[in-house]
Amino acid sequence: MSSQIPRKRLTAAASFELEIRKSRFLAQATYLPAPDDASGLITSLSTAQASHNCWAWLHGDQYRFSDDGEPGGTAGRPILSAIENQGFDQCLVVITRWYGGIQLGTGGLARAYGGCAHSCLQDAPFEPLIEQVRLQCLCPYPLLELFKGLLAEQGGSLLNESFVAEGVQLQLAVPLDRQLFLQEAMQNLSRGEVQLQEALQE
Repeated sequence: MSSQIPRKRLTAAASFELEIRKSRFLAQATYLPAPDDASGLITSLSTAQASHNCWAWLHGDQYRFSDDGEPGGTAGRPILSAIENQGFDQCLVVITRWYGGIQLGTGGLARAYGGCAHSCLQDAPFEPLIEQVRLQCLCPYPLLELFKGLLAEQGGSLLNESFVAEGVQLQLAVPLDRQLFLQEAMQNLSRGEVQLQEALQE
């Protein structure tokens, strides 16, 4: 949704609390490993007894947000904007509001939700986001443990493995700047048998 590539991700959960005209706002930000994890995280961070649990998340080019009963555009969108503006990716923010009896108006609500998310993320612990590429390969059984060790050393991660007659079909996430090194290392280990290929996007 934004041409700017997000630059960082959370290394630990963060929270920020604010009271505006007797309404209490609690922002909670957390790392989002995958879009499929969003629903469970939103449930765990929400408070059922509160007036509203508004949220937004961003993961690569995917995003979602919810006003959870607040006037349209006053909560979820401002939270998402705060995530984007601070350069976060793989990030989910839930803001819980306990209504204090005084109306804030649409402008006031947008400022409250956006500002609360901004403050929560401003001091949150983070690390630079390393651009990764998704790869796949067919790895012979005798080389599997060697390759897993090599992958870990280079900061890559194993997304999925499926055992087939010819070996193990691997789905990987690899730092972009280590792709060539891993390709050469695997070719050397396997005497040219293993080829790392870019994974097909679902």
